[in-house]
Amino acid sequence: MCGRYASTLPPEMMEELFKLLKTVDIVPRYNIAPTQPIAAIWEAHGRREAHFARWGLVPGWVKDPREFPLLVNARVETMAEKPAFRDALKHGRCIIPASGYYEWHTNPDKSKQPYYITMADDRPMALAGLYASWMGPNGEEIDSVATITVPSNAQLSEIHDRMPAVLEGEAIDQWLNVREVRAREAGQLALPLPDGALKFHPVSTRVNSARDDDPGLIERAEMTRPEPKPKKVAGGGQMSLF
Repeated sequence: MCGRYASTLPPEMMEELFKLLKTVDIVPRYNIAPTQPIAAIWEAHGRREAHFARWGLVPGWVKDPREFPLLVNARVETMAEKPAFRDALKHGRCIIPASGYYEWHTNPDKSKQPYYITMADDRPMALAGLYASWMGPNGEEIDSVATITVPSNAQLSEIHDRMPAVLEGEAIDQWLNVREVRAREAGQLALPLPDGALKFHPVSTRVNSARDDDPGLIERAEMTRPEPKPKKVAGGGQMSLF
């Protein structure tokens, strides 16, 4: 899954890379977590615009968002069938600009080592996503998004069995074109990147806390190694050093 990411693109770069007619005032973020407002791009009335949206999809038919489960990711294999994602795949496709994302590898001792994953050539990422707008009984409105995940390629499988769908080139235009590109065709755009397209390195476990948000989080760090446990000896006595 994809549960944390970084986005450090300045507004002018977003306008140039993603052909925006409207952008939002964003600041660099290094540890974006679910339920937080994030920048997402979608097309409306022929215009490609950036919006702030809650990370955690809330379909329009939900009665009370507070009682609805947090939908951060949509699996590509089932998104066309799930009621929560079905309409968004048809009419609410978006991209989420990112500089890189985090994933946690589970070690044999069940401890978790975070990694920061980026494009091999350091290009920005366009994560495939779905958005929905929820209207409350008192006129309140919530825009929300979910990122799409696909099976990991062989390179990333040593860290995790899932990865976000990253779109490139014409696939971005087709994904956002909900007027002409149908859901079935769009679903075929969400594919794992080929081996070698990404690079990754271990980072500090400080990223585990969403309160930490600074450039140091994406820097390479020594891998966490658990302290060896002392061996037990028969009779419950202490081990001899000799």
